[in-house]
Amino acid sequence: METTIPIYNVLAVTALVLLVTVTGGVIYLTLADWRDRRRQDRDKRSRSRR
Repeated sequence: METTIPIYNVLAVTALVLLVTVTGGVIYLTLADWRDRRRQDRDKRSRSRR
């Protein structure tokens, strides 16, 4: 029985890891931008009340 890993399996796993990493990064940046916009809107409203 041969124990070598076919190159296609390695490439498939690498592609999956990269896909998950990039997707996680996009989700993180989207949530961070949403939080920042909420904070800026809240600060604008609090300044306009003064």
